[in-house]
Amino acid sequence: MADVTKARTGHLIRKLFEILIAQPDGMKAADALKALEQAVQLTDYEAGDYSSGGRRFERIVRFATVSCVKAGWLIKHKGVWSASDEGKAAFASIKDAEAFYRQAEKLYWKWRKAQPAALEEDEAEEAAEKSAVITLEQAEEMAWKEIEDFLAEMPPYEFQDLVAELLKAMDYHVAWVAPSGKDGGVDVIAYNDPLGTRPPRIKVQVKRNANSPRIDVVGLRSFMAVLGDGDVGLFVALSGFTKDAELEARQSHRRITLLDTTKLVELWTTHYAKLDDGARRRLPLKPVWFLVGED
Repeated sequence: MADVTKARTGHLIRKLFEILIAQPDGMKAADALKALEQAVQLTDYEAGDYSSGGRRFERIVRFATVSCVKAGWLIKHKGVWSASDEGKAAFASIKDAEAFYRQAEKLYWKWRKAQPAALEEDEAEEAAEKSAVITLEQAEEMAWKEIEDFLAEMPPYEFQDLVAELLKAMDYHVAWVAPSGKDGGVDVIAYNDPLGTRPPRIKVQVKRNANSPRIDVVGLRSFMAVLGDGDVGLFVALSGFTKDAELEARQSHRRITLLDTTKLVELWTTHYAKLDDGARRRLPLKPVWFLVGED
């Protein structure tokens, strides 16, 4: 990255944090990079491509964000980037762009030297490690986007069946799955035993609404209204839930669990070995191993 100064990198990273801080729920990496590109004037060098392929701008920013992650300022999870509380504090206290980035690098090397195979500061070693990290995160982002798109395009009743199959793999006994038509606010009913003699009864609402607004308090309360005193509620929504809805679920006297796309897929992978072949075909996944730097 010799063609990009520390000051320029700092300017890009501070602008990225400004964008992320305005989005408390985080942003998909691709959206964050696009927003950053629109917010700054790229140099001719940044706007160009590497001879090996790939845009320089994206590589420059991704390379710099590795230090921010290790500094504890930036959180990357399932392709979503968000500023941590420490990152927000650093953004507020370090106004100079170059100083902001240099502090992130300083914290990166502090982390690096604390690792079992600690090395002295070496630009070549740093570049190799950060390149490995970037390769992995781009692969994760691509894989996650494919999974999200696959689920978003799944017919609603097939998605409902997928949730039912997951419950079976988690050793619950699915007693009823709603047929097409009105369902009264409940899509799946499950129990802890085959006869439904042991409480609680689990009522599930499924929303394959990936491109819709997040479920708000009103939507959550509508589902909670169909829960009886002995029921546990499970609300699955690809769009996710607003902060207020999540707070409502935590504070409610009703027992209710909220699953967004991330949590749903995490449960699917955790219990994948217990899914039968038919269930696996609903969302077929395969782990891939990458050689990466130390965490």
